[in-house]
Amino acid sequence: MKLIAQHEYIKLERQVTGLEQNQIEHNRIIYLYEDRVVTAYREFPINIVTDISYKAIANEGGLLYLHTMRGVFMYQVKQSPERFIEAYKKFFK
Repeated sequence: MKLIAQHEYIKLERQVTGLEQNQIEHNRIIYLYEDRVVTAYREFPINIVTDISYKAIANEGGLLYLHTMRGVFMYQVKQSPERFIEAYKKFFK
């Protein structure tokens, strides 16, 4: 399995202790391989991935959408995943 592209995404975790609420930011990476897409806790065979898209949020990065036959999965990103999406379209569209 050959790595084609990768892109960093974040997962926000809310932690409530007593009267205080904190947000913990976990940095993770989504990987695009020849045969699958892999995130920290999920793996999608490439034959069920139908598209990858992106929606920018004003000055806050945006949302990367992984469209699959099992539904749409959303990942929060700080930088535009343009190269990641281009790599997907070049190899699989």
